[in-house]
Amino acid sequence: MVACALAMTQQPGAGHAQSYPNKTIRLIHGFATGSAIDVFSRPLAQKLSEALGQQVVVDSRPGATGTIANDLVAKSAPDGYTLLAAPGSAMAATPHLYKVPYNSLRDFAPVIQISDFSYVLVAHPAVPAKTARELIALAKAKPGYLNYGSTGVGSGFHLAGELFCAMAGVQMVHVPYRGGGTAAIIDLVAGRVDLMWDSLAVVKPQMQAGKLHAIGVTGARRAAALPDVPAIAESGLPGYEMIGWHGIFAPAATPREIVVRLNTVIGKILGSTEIRELWNTQGMEIVPSTPEQFAARLRFDYERYGKLITSSGIKIQQ
Repeated sequence: MVACALAMTQQPGAGHAQSYPNKTIRLIHGFATGSAIDVFSRPLAQKLSEALGQQVVVDSRPGATGTIANDLVAKSAPDGYTLLAAPGSAMAATPHLYKVPYNSLRDFAPVIQISDFSYVLVAHPAVPAKTARELIALAKAKPGYLNYGSTGVGSGFHLAGELFCAMAGVQMVHVPYRGGGTAAIIDLVAGRVDLMWDSLAVVKPQMQAGKLHAIGVTGARRAAALPDVPAIAESGLPGYEMIGWHGIFAPAATPREIVVRLNTVIGKILGSTEIRELWNTQGMEIVPSTPEQFAARLRFDYERYGKLITSSGIKIQQ
């Protein structure tokens, strides 16, 4: 029994898990205030603070399509006090487009996936196209005339636009915004940008106010939160699909006990009626996952995005 007790005290991370957390936790993300990941990080951080009994502070570090924040977390102490909230594109697509100072598959410990969602393609009212088919016809009639904004070069929203152009055989001008969020939406509503692929969480208020109109969603089928908006694949571009997700990561080598505890606590938060209803109203679906399942999703999308970028001939124009 003594030997057994000794072995338990020597398990890696056991001491960390027993005392964790005993100070403030930073939840870092790499996009601007008001961006989709910011919108969901804040209520999650509040609920996590309540569940853990320690303050969880959201720290926005926008720039380089999430690379600045990702690198900061990758190089942080693996003690559970620095976490990353990131969209799938920043983790799975950006490394195929840039030379990043970290490895998405080796330098992070996936904790839990917090959402799954289709993007929505919205347009300024001055754009006459109401469907994907009409947009393609307009773009073909005026090559390079239309432009679309995104949260940055290489972001999922940018790739959604590039994939659309490649599959439809049209030319549109990409207008990247540093970190996205408010600045991009302001320009879209003002008509300085024609179109944008974004999350419903960000563009919903402008859609409800009639300042933007939805052309289509990027999933293979209609989104539950937008039943009257067709999928782009069904309204003019068969086979088109782009699905996004958000997730929580810790630095690699974070004790497994801490990763499992965070997964369990966040999983319970996501299962609450309040959070589930909030996510649903913003077009997000909750996909419960273990750390292993989330790691498999990251690996799958990392390979999928790499193949997509290569086969579609998507190039970064800087």
